[in-house]
Amino acid sequence: MNKKKGIFLVITGAFFWGVGGTVSQKLFHDFAIDVDWLVTTRLLIAGILLLVVQSSLKDRAQVIDIWKTRKTAIPLIIFGLLGMLAVQYTYMASIDHGNAAVATLLQYLAPVMIIFYTVVRKQATLELIDLWTVSLALVGCFLLLTNGSITQLYVPIPAIIWGILSGVALAFYTLYAIPLLKQFDALVVVGWAMVIGSLALSFVHAPWQMDFKSLTLESSAYLIFVIIFGTMIAFWFYIESLQTLIAKETSLLGSIEPLAAVFTTVFWLKEPFGIFQWFGTACIILMIFVIAMNQDSTKTSNQE
Repeated sequence: MNKKKGIFLVITGAFFWGVGGTVSQKLFHDFAIDVDWLVTTRLLIAGILLLVVQSSLKDRAQVIDIWKTRKTAIPLIIFGLLGMLAVQYTYMASIDHGNAAVATLLQYLAPVMIIFYTVVRKQATLELIDLWTVSLALVGCFLLLTNGSITQLYVPIPAIIWGILSGVALAFYTLYAIPLLKQFDALVVVGWAMVIGSLALSFVHAPWQMDFKSLTLESSAYLIFVIIFGTMIAFWFYIESLQTLIAKETSLLGSIEPLAAVFTTVFWLKEPFGIFQWFGTACIILMIFVIAMNQDSTKTSNQE
């Protein structure tokens, strides 16, 4: 029963993540919602709610304990700014300039970046499976961005740049959080990181700097979905699934996120998606499966 619960949680969380990106695209393109404002508001509300969940259902003391020493407080601030805020902003900016499908798939290049980082730092050796992973990522990325053409890009350059930066940010996010996650519950680390990121971005665009009268019932519903379901519940469910599933299982089931983003972008928002882009998507999804199948089952998984 616990295993079934874990599977339900990770599938639901990953689905909400993927659809949340597509709904954000709807807000940017159809309702002219500002990227800075959405990221700030999304992180602030979702972060506070995650900390409330931690205080209500888990070890409440950890919410304060993480701030008691410089050894944890300073890394938490760095993680909030260079990890959480960076990955959320670059991802949303990529969606704003392009679409949710491409942004999500580019973000999933993070595992390849981690492979390069660990090899360069001599923390790991380059194995045959790594070469397969990199090859799938490069082929998939080429087909996704060019739709098979060798003379032109099928995706706006700003969307590509922000998407690649999102992958870099997710790679940092994944690696840097490990020491904190060994000491504190994931809800504490992720919740505070969201709050920190939102407070920093508030200096650029504060949550209250918004013409709320311009919001329609439809756009308000989309905002609630992105903030509550696409952020807070998605993170919560994914993190909770780690209690009953091993990292390999969560990674495999988590691949529903890019699939959800692609299908909702193409079939709901009617974004054009060429045949070679579908092949590129398949390559990147296959890359996720290859990485997941070769994960050490004792490792802890971590997501955007």
